[in-house]
Amino acid sequence: MSNGVVPITSLGIALSLLPLLVVGWIYQRWNRKGSLLLYATARMVGQLLLMGFVLIAIFKIESPWMMFPVVGFVLSVSSWIALRPLGHRTRRRYGVIVGSLGLACGGMLAYVLVIVIGAEPLYNPRYFIPLAGMIFANAMSAISLAGERFDMERGRGEAEAAARAAAFNAAMIPQVNGFLAVGLVSLPGMMTGQILAGIDPLLAIRYQIVVMAMVLGSAGLAVALFLRWDAGPAESRRAEKGL
Repeated sequence: MSNGVVPITSLGIALSLLPLLVVGWIYQRWNRKGSLLLYATARMVGQLLLMGFVLIAIFKIESPWMMFPVVGFVLSVSSWIALRPLGHRTRRRYGVIVGSLGLACGGMLAYVLVIVIGAEPLYNPRYFIPLAGMIFANAMSAISLAGERFDMERGRGEAEAAARAAAFNAAMIPQVNGFLAVGLVSLPGMMTGQILAGIDPLLAIRYQIVVMAMVLGSAGLAVALFLRWDAGPAESRRAEKGL
C-alpha cells in the first residue's frame, strides 16, 4: 500500500474486465456488433498503458513548448472522434468542430489555469494535461450529440433556429443531469480519485466544483459555436464542392 492507496494487481484489472463479456454478448446478440466492444476495450487498455509511459516522460520535461503539441494532438483527435458518429461528415464540418473545440476548450483551459487555479508554472503538466483531457473529452461528446440531433431536425424540415435549439438542448441534457445528480447519486471520478489518494475530501470537493463548472461551460460554448458555424448538411455539401 502506497500513501494509503490500495494497489490494483494485474489480476484485479483482468477481473474488472469480465463484466464486459456480458455486455459484449448482448451487443453481439442484439445487433451483431460484439467485435466493436472488443475493439474499443483493447484500444482503451492499450491507450491508457501507453499514456502512462508518455505521462512519466512528460512530467520530467519542464518546458512551456510542451503544451502546444499536447493541445494540438488532443484537439485533432477529439475533433475526429466528435465527427465520427455523425452521418454527415465533410472536411468543412471537421474544420468547424476543430474551431469550436479549439476556441471554447482552449479558452476555458487558459481561464482555469490562469484565473481560477493560478497554476505555477502555467505549463505544469500535472494540472495542464488532466484538465485539458477532461475539457476536450466532455465537449467532444456534447458536439457529437448536438450534431446528430441537428442533422435529424434538419432532415425533418425544421427551421434553422428550431433545429439549433433542439440540438443544443439535447447536448446539454447530460451536462445538467450531472449537476443535479452529483453528491446525491454519484461521486465524480476526479473527486473519487483524489479521496482514494488520501486528499482531504473538502479540498477534493473544491476541485470537483471547478471541474464541473469548467466542463459544462466549455461544452456549452463549444456546442453553441458549432451550431452557429455549422451550415447544415445541404449547405455544407455545396461548400465542400466549392459551389
